[in-house]
Amino acid sequence: MTTRAPDHFALFGLEPRFALDADALERAYRQVQERVHPDRFAAGSAAEKRVAMQWATRANEAFQTLRSPLKRAAYLCERHGAPIAAESNTAMRPEFLARQLELREALDEARSDRDPASLVRLRNEVRRLREETLAALADALDQDGDYARAAGLVRQLMFIEKFGEEVAAAEVEAA
Repeated sequence: MTTRAPDHFALFGLEPRFALDADALERAYRQVQERVHPDRFAAGSAAEKRVAMQWATRANEAFQTLRSPLKRAAYLCERHGAPIAAESNTAMRPEFLARQLELREALDEARSDRDPASLVRLRNEVRRLREETLAALADALDQDGDYARAAGLVRQLMFIEKFGEEVAAAEVEAA
């Protein structure tokens, strides 16, 4: 019999939604850390120290997951039986793949030309695609409860964020 780990949202007393108040998450994280931080148990027994360390570690992991939109969306999908499986499930909408090819070609061209203006346009396009995908994720997760669709959007967001990192690196190279 497997036991399911306590929910990250429940740990912080937050509603399990993609749309999340970052300030509320930060406040809840600090409150949990104040209660379980290992320094509070410095004079405790070895068992108390170990448990405090485990809770602090769990709180840190939960916080890191929930504060990242990508990780939060993946977490929600997986909690609802729709694993991301990015390594084995590479299916993408043909339009998305075609757009990715266009963007990669534009990046290659901007790199070879050392064209800062083109790189800025690509950065802005990545920002736009990211915002569109985040909005679609919010709809899929919070409005529709369509976790399978959301898992596909998470995989798309992974591509977008990786491409954004490549654009940022090209901007540094061109500077």
